[in-house]
Amino acid sequence: MANPSFFISILFLLLLLLLSTTSISQSLQLIPSQSQALLNLRNHLNYPQSTLTNWNEATDFCNFEPNPSLTIVCYAENVTQLHISGVSWFHPHDLPQNFSSQLFFTNLANLPSLKVLSLVSLDLWGPLPTSIASLSSLEILNLTSNYFSGDIPVEVSSLVNLQTLVLDNNRFNGEIPVWFASLSSLTVLSLSSNSFHGSVPRSLARLQNLRILKLGMNNLSGEVPNLTKLTNLQILDLEENELGPHFPYLPNKLIHLVLRKNMFGFSIPENLTSFYHLEKFDISMNGFIGPFMPQLMSLPSLSYLDISDNKLTGFLFENTSCGDVLDYVNMSSNRLTGELPTCCLSQRMVFQYDGNCLNHSHGQKQHPYVYCHNEALAVNVTPRDRIRKPVRTAVIVLALVGGVGFGLVLCSLLFVFAGRLRSVNLIKAPQTRMILERVNPANTLKMLTDARYISETMKIGALGLPPYRTFVLEELKEATNDFSLINLIGEGPFGKVFKGTLADGTMVAIKSLKMKKKHSTQLYTRQIESISKLRHCNLISAIGHCFECCPDDSSVITVYLLLEFIPNRTTLRDCISERTVAQKFRWAQRIAAAIGVAKGIQFLHTRIVPGIFSNNLKITDVMLDHNLIAKISTCNIPFLNEDKRMVASGTSSSETNEKIRVGHEDKKDIYDFGVILLELIMGRAIMSANAILVARDLLRVSLRADDVVGRRGIIDPSIQKDCSDESLKTIMEICLRCLLDEPSNRPSVEDVVWNLQFAAQVQDSWMVDSKSSCQGSPNML
Repeated sequence: MANPSFFISILFLLLLLLLSTTSISQSLQLIPSQSQALLNLRNHLNYPQSTLTNWNEATDFCNFEPNPSLTIVCYAENVTQLHISGVSWFHPHDLPQNFSSQLFFTNLANLPSLKVLSLVSLDLWGPLPTSIASLSSLEILNLTSNYFSGDIPVEVSSLVNLQTLVLDNNRFNGEIPVWFASLSSLTVLSLSSNSFHGSVPRSLARLQNLRILKLGMNNLSGEVPNLTKLTNLQILDLEENELGPHFPYLPNKLIHLVLRKNMFGFSIPENLTSFYHLEKFDISMNGFIGPFMPQLMSLPSLSYLDISDNKLTGFLFENTSCGDVLDYVNMSSNRLTGELPTCCLSQRMVFQYDGNCLNHSHGQKQHPYVYCHNEALAVNVTPRDRIRKPVRTAVIVLALVGGVGFGLVLCSLLFVFAGRLRSVNLIKAPQTRMILERVNPANTLKMLTDARYISETMKIGALGLPPYRTFVLEELKEATNDFSLINLIGEGPFGKVFKGTLADGTMVAIKSLKMKKKHSTQLYTRQIESISKLRHCNLISAIGHCFECCPDDSSVITVYLLLEFIPNRTTLRDCISERTVAQKFRWAQRIAAAIGVAKGIQFLHTRIVPGIFSNNLKITDVMLDHNLIAKISTCNIPFLNEDKRMVASGTSSSETNEKIRVGHEDKKDIYDFGVILLELIMGRAIMSANAILVARDLLRVSLRADDVVGRRGIIDPSIQKDCSDESLKTIMEICLRCLLDEPSNRPSVEDVVWNLQFAAQVQDSWMVDSKSSCQGSPNML
C-alpha cells in the first residue's frame, strides 16, 4: 500500500501549480511597447476621453470590455485584433488638425502580431501609408468609409497571409493592381464605391480561394475577364461601371450576381439556367437583347430577379413556373409579350412588369403589341462563344451568278416600263409646266429645304421618336400625373420642367413657359414651326407643343414644349470636370462628343431655313444620353429666351455682349464651340473670359514650340496616356482657329467637322497600333 504522505505531497504540488497558473493568468499584461502604441492611437484619433478616461500605462488592455466602438483581442501578451469604429462617436472635424495617416500607421507597426485590423468611418485621409507592410501577420484588413485616395500601394502585396481586404467607400482612384494575384489566400476582395478606372485585371482569375468579389460603383470599363476558374466564387458585384458588352464567363456556384447599370449587351447565356445556387440575379439597366429565359424564374434558390431596363424579348405563358423562394421579380421596360405568369401574382411576391407589351396590365402600363414587335431586336443573337460555320466557296459563287442574272432580267423589264412611262409623261408635260411656273421662287426654296429636312430625318430613322404634333392639356396632365411635384425635374426663370410618359410609352421632358401676349399668334406659330424641325441625333429633339391660356389672366399664355427625355441628365462638363466620372471619359470619347456638338451646330446653321445662329452655347448646354451621345439642349428661339434675361451659370465668352457683324452670324457659335473644346482639352471648368484667354495662350505657345512634352503638360492628366499626339495637335489647332478674335478668320462649321473627324481617325489608328504592340492590353475605349 502506498504511503499516505506520498498522496499529500502530490496534492500539495497540484495546489501550487493551480495557484501559479491563476496568478499568471491574472497578471497577463501586454509588453510595454504595445500598451504605449494603444495609448498613442487614442491620442491620434482624439478618442472621447469620457470613454477611456482610466487608460494609462498600467491598464489591462487585454481585459478591456469590448463595445461597438472599440474591441481589443489579445493572445500570449500580444494584440491580435483591433476594431475601431467611428459610427457611434465620430463626428466631422474630430480628428486633430495635425493628424497624419503616415504617423498613425507607423504607430500601428508596434503591434506586429496583429491579425485583424478594422478602422471604419474614421475620416482617415491621404494615400494608404506604405508602412502597412510592417503588419506582416494581417489576415483581415477593413478600411471601409474613409477618405484614402491614390493607388493601393504595392507594399500590400507583401501581406501574404491576407484573407480579407475591404476598402469600400473611399477615394482610391488608380487602377486595380494586377499583383492582387500574389495574395493567394485572399477569399474576400471588396473595392466598391471608389474611383478605380481601367479594366478588371485578368490576374484576378488566379485567386482560386476567392469567395467574394465586389467592384461595384467605380469607373471600370472593358470586358470582364474569364472567371470560370474561380470555382469557390459565391458573390460577384460589378454594379455601376462601364463594363461590357459581352456577358462574362462565370462559375456556376454563384449565389449573388449583380451586373446592374453597366454597358452589357448581346444575349444572356443559356447556361445560367444551371446556376442552381443563385439567390440574387440583377442585370437591370444594361442593353441586353435577345430572348429572356423563363426557366430562370424556376431556379430552386432564386429569391430576387431584376432584368428591367433592357431590350429582352420573348413570350410569357400563364403556366410559367416560379421557384419556391422567389419573392421579387422586376422585368419592367423590356420587349416581352404574352400573358402574366400566374405564379408571379401571389400576394407574397413583388412583381413589376410595366413598359412591356403583355396582354394584361393590372394597373401597370403596357405598350401596344406593335411597339415590342417593331423595337424587338434579333431573337437568336450569336454569343461570342459560338463560331459561325464557314460558307463554302461554291455556294457563294452560285449565289453571285444567280443574283447577277436576276439583276439583268429585272433591268430589262424596268427599261421597257420606263419607256412606256415616259410616253405617258410626255402627254401630261404641258400641264405640269404650267403649275411649276406659278410657284413663287421663295416657296420653291422652302419646298427644297423641307425636302432636305425630310431626307435628313429619314436618314437618321426619325430618331426612334414619334412624329411631331400638337397636344392637348389633358394629355400632358395624364403624362405627368397632373404635373405632380414628383415629376418635377427642373425649375428656373424660364419656367418648370416635368418628366412625363405619353400614352404610347414615350418618355418626354415637358417645359412649361408662361409669357405675356406681346406678339401675334402668327409669330408664335412661326417659331413653333422652327422648333418642330429641331430633330437631329445631336439635338434635344422636339416632340410637340401645347398652347393654353391662363384661366386667371387672359393676357398670359402658357406654352408647353415636349422634348426628348434624357434620363441621367449628365452634362458634358460633368463628364470632364466631375471627380466621379472624369477618369472614365477618355480622349476618343471627348473627340466623339465634340463631333456630335459640331454636327448639331451644323444642323442648326444649314439644315433648316431660316438657320438658327448665335445660340450662346455652353458646355453645360450639352447633355449626354445613356450611350454618351452629345445633344445640344438649347438654341436661339426668341420666345424661349424672352423671359430668360439673366446670365446662366457656365462659361461666359468674351463675345457675350459683342454685336455680331452682318454676314458673320454663324461665327459666334464657332467661338463658343472653341471654348467647349478648351474644356475638353484642359479637363477643367473655364468660367470667365479671362480664363479663356489664358488657356488659349497656353495652347498657342505649346503649338508654336512644337513641344510634345509641353503639349501633354497642359492637358487633362487623365487623358495624357490615351491620346495620340497627332490627334491632340489637330484638336488644339482647330480650337485656336475657333477662338480667333476676328470672326471672318474663324473656320466654317463644315471645316470644324472635317478636322474633328480627321482627329478621330488618327486616334483610332493610333489605338489599334498601340493595342497590337502591347500584348494583352485592354481596349482603351
